[in-house]
Amino acid sequence: MEQYTSVSKFIKKFSLVFGGIFLFLFIFRLIYSYAVGPETNIVNQEQGSSINFDYGRKNYASEKFYAPQDKTTISASSQKYEKVAAVSSKTSEFEENEKKTRKMVEDAKGVIQYEQRSGLPGKRTLQLGIGVNPDEFDSMVESIQTIGVIDSISVNKTDKTNEYKNITATRISLEKSKAGLLGLKGKNGKIEELISLEKEILEIEGKIQDLGVKLGEFDQENEFCTIKFTLKETGAVSGGFVTLLKKCKISLEWTIKYGLLFSFLYAFAAVGGWITWFFGTKILNYLRSKGIL
Repeated sequence: MEQYTSVSKFIKKFSLVFGGIFLFLFIFRLIYSYAVGPETNIVNQEQGSSINFDYGRKNYASEKFYAPQDKTTISASSQKYEKVAAVSSKTSEFEENEKKTRKMVEDAKGVIQYEQRSGLPGKRTLQLGIGVNPDEFDSMVESIQTIGVIDSISVNKTDKTNEYKNITATRISLEKSKAGLLGLKGKNGKIEELISLEKEILEIEGKIQDLGVKLGEFDQENEFCTIKFTLKETGAVSGGFVTLLKKCKISLEWTIKYGLLFSFLYAFAAVGGWITWFFGTKILNYLRSKGIL
């Protein structure tokens, strides 16, 4: 009976200690979720972060640099570059903010080059690839940050001058090769050789056209910088009973995960300690009985 009572007390004491630790971890995680931010983690877990989406269109721009060569002359060189801003925002007023975004693009005389919509009402996502005149890029990036609540933003500028020069040089080389092959067409030869020559000329023409398309993207008339904008719909941007439930759910999942891990480690340590104590006592008793200790 006494043994049953002692076991019952031990179980009760262990349950109280474990329950206290579990409650402490839950409250700690809940407070942490409010301290980190209103709902950034919740939104990222449910919808994921996908502001760096890719689409086929490449936008390039150019600007001139003036560098003195000596005391009397100044040389101008042109830099080709790609400038991309990735902006992610969340909002509970999805349709209204979508209209604002499109109005901003129109006012900046930009072009929506890519658009993708996904999700059901309450959890919709809009992705826009916007081409903007280089002179309007900075002001457009600043303006688009007023849409909803910003999740993240990044701006990258990549030099493309060498790429542009390599494409230009390759095209010139192919055009020279084509001119040389065209000069051979007027000469006599076997039919097989003439057919092979014609095929080679067509292949070169195809490569020249492909390079022409790439060079066209660098044309000053087509100069744009890119803004990748992601607008995510949330039930509530901050506060509210729904937000509290979401945070409680995440906190509970986290507490169960790490609570079980703590319990496993505690049980492992307790069993290990008991085994060490048990065999250690047996060994000491044996040594004492033999008069060694």
